[in-house]
Order: sequence, then C-alpha cells, then structure tokens
Amino acid sequence: MKNRPILLLAIAEMLIWACIYYSFPALLLHWEQSLGWSRADLTGAITLAVFVSAFCSPLYGRLIDAGKGALMMTAAAVIGGGCMMLLSLVEQLWQFYLLWAVIGMCMAGSLYEPCFALITRARGAEAKRSIIFVTLVAGFAGTVSFPVAHGLVLAFGWRSTVLFFGAVAIFVVAPLMWLGASAIEQAGAHRHSANPHLSVAERSFLRSSVFWCLALGFGLAAMLQGITLHHLLPILSEREIHPEVAVIAISFIGPMQVAGRLVMIAAERRVSIHGIAIACFVLMAASIAFLIVAGVTPVLLIAFVILFGGSYGVVSIIRPVIARDLLGERQFGAKSGALALVYLVGSASAPFLGALLWGWGGYDLVLPGLILLAGFGLALYLVAQKRATAG
Repeated sequence: MKNRPILLLAIAEMLIWACIYYSFPALLLHWEQSLGWSRADLTGAITLAVFVSAFCSPLYGRLIDAGKGALMMTAAAVIGGGCMMLLSLVEQLWQFYLLWAVIGMCMAGSLYEPCFALITRARGAEAKRSIIFVTLVAGFAGTVSFPVAHGLVLAFGWRSTVLFFGAVAIFVVAPLMWLGASAIEQAGAHRHSANPHLSVAERSFLRSSVFWCLALGFGLAAMLQGITLHHLLPILSEREIHPEVAVIAISFIGPMQVAGRLVMIAAERRVSIHGIAIACFVLMAASIAFLIVAGVTPVLLIAFVILFGGSYGVVSIIRPVIARDLLGERQFGAKSGALALVYLVGSASAPFLGALLWGWGGYDLVLPGLILLAGFGLALYLVAQKRATAG
C-alpha cells in the first residue's frame, strides 16, 4: 500500500514532536518550580538545542543522500528518547544543558526537516501531498503533549513524565519511524545513486546565488515567526489586550496552521506553489500590521491570528517543495540540510533579537521591523525564483 508508510511516518512525527519538542514548554513551569532555576536559565537549554539542531542538519542531509535516512531517523528517536529518560535524573543545570544539546542533535535527525527531505528525495514532484498529510497529522502534537504532560505531572510528577515521553519515543516512535522511513527510502532508491561523499561539483549549490537568496529569504521568515511567537504575550499586554483574550488568541494559532494547510490543498490546482510562497510573505506582513492596530481595534486580533497562523502553517510545507523546484533533486538531502541550517539559526536567534530590538525602542520598533523582515524575505525569494528560472 503506497500511502501506508506515509501514515506511519505521520504518526511517528506527531509523537516525536510531542515527546522531545513540545515537552519543553509543557514542563517548563514544573522545572522552574521544582529545580529552582530561573526561566532564563531553563529556556537557554531549548535555544541551545535548536542551534545544535541547525548545525547538525547539513550532515544529516548528506546521510539522507547516502541512503541512510531511515536508520538515522530511527536512531535519533531512540537517542532522543534515552535523553528524555535521563532528564529524570537531572540535579545540576549543566546536566540539563548537556542532555538538551544531545536532544538538539536528535531533533535535527527526526523532526520535519529530515522527514520532508526523505519524502522529497524519494517522491520528487509527488512529494507535496505526502508532506501536507504528514503536517496535518503532526499538527496535533501540541494537542497531545500539553494535556498528557499536565495529567501525568499531577498524578506522578515531572520526573515520571519525562520517563514516559522517553519510553514512547523509544518503543513507539522508533519502530514507526523505521517502518515508514525505510519503506519510503526503498521505494525511491531507484531515483538516486547513494553516495555519502559529496564531490566539489556537488557542493556547487553553496556558491549559487539562488541557494543563498532562498535560504536567507526563508531564514528571515523564520526570524519573523520566532520573534512574533516568543514575544506575543508581552506585545498583547502592552496593547492592553485582556490576558485571557491573549491566551485564547495564542491557542488558536495552532488550529489556524492546520486551516492554512487545508486552504492550500483546496487552492493548489488554481495557484502555483510559487504564488502560494509569495502570498505567505504578504500575509505575514499583513498579520503584523493588524497586530500593530489591535490595541486600538481589538477585533483585528482575529485577523492577525488567522493570517499569521495560516501563513506560518503553510511555510513549513512549501519550503522543501520550492527547494526542489529551484535547486533541483540531485543531492537534495545536502541542499535541504544546508537550507535548514539557515532557517533554524533564524528561528533560534529570534527570541534574543526580538528582546534586543525591544530594549532599543520597545515593541513600537519591533513590529515595524517585522514587516521589513517580511518585505526583505519576499524580495530575496523573488530574486531566487527569477535567477533559477533564468538559469
């Protein structure tokens, strides 16, 4: 059955995101209360994890090109699960950081980036539908992680909760990852010759202006999304939005991501993938404009949530599809990994950069700056598209 491996991989992605990514925000307050470390100290660990993930992505992309993607993703699930279980023994901050650094390596090998690269490499032009399906299922990871973590912590404490998440990653996710990814990899093996060593010629994409314009364009989008999400509560507080309304607004961003992906499915026959990409940049800028005036007209907060959540959800789908279109399929894992490095660095640096801008001029400086990021990102993307078409 052609779609069975995709279903297995989709379930595996939902669970691995729930176990090793969303577990951090789900347990953050419990760690703060139990371990006595500051929130800044604790959140530094997830920032470290994302940076480590970014710098591991190119290496893991080459493993996918070498035909070892299924083995890599399965091993990442097992090691990541083991680290989650070891968190139950943590007493010192350095231990916490060390384990999250290793988990960051596992994120690079098991979350969306390697999954999408594997599917795109195996299925080429047919990859988009499979990627959309995976994101629709995995989009419920937060819905799974937060209530499960809450219930388990109340019943057994946070140490037992991380043991549970680790066990799920090892004994449920890893087998699903292996069955799904290996079947996809084997089915697409005829499309590529496995070669773990990139020649100088095969690294030539790193000298391509198309690659760098594409990488930086989506990197700026990641920065915009990261700053907005991490600073949204204080932004809304500054605009005198009631705290309960602010929480409700944030809680609807996730469902709007799924809604955006469903709209993309409905529109894909009428609008090209490149038209959708342009729309994402425009809608991100429009959402920030609505956020700026939400303090004066609170009803516009609804428009912000719809536009921001929808465009945020679609970007994760279109990046690998556009990368394939503009950069080609050859050594796609390496190209995808290099693109992921820039994207994840933008995402990881976003909270700090947002705080830096806020320190200089408050959110009245940050929000117009986000619109500029969307504009520069769109300009870079259009240059990449034009040069790829001309070449």
